[in-house]
Amino acid sequence: MNIKQLIAAATVLAATGAAFAEARPVDTPFVSTKTRAEVRAELAQAQAQGVLMRRERQNYPVSAPVRSTRSRDEVRAEAIEAMKHPQRNR
Repeated sequence: MNIKQLIAAATVLAATGAAFAEARPVDTPFVSTKTRAEVRAELAQAQAQGVLMRRERQNYPVSAPVRSTRSRDEVRAEAIEAMKHPQRNR
């Protein structure tokens, strides 16, 4: 790849990223209608009511590890056989 192609690729990549960026007019800055204390109080209230959960309290189901009933050689042989006949596995 020569330098012209690299520059063209970099330009296209930069333009693509800029196209997906959300633009807000510079002359209209964001102005909050609540104080930081009000926001923190609302957050604490929502967490107390159970509306929001903290990340460390999220209980995702954890499945127990399953022991294989086949040996490593059996699994390896099955994989080799599957690679020999790719259409059969679909």
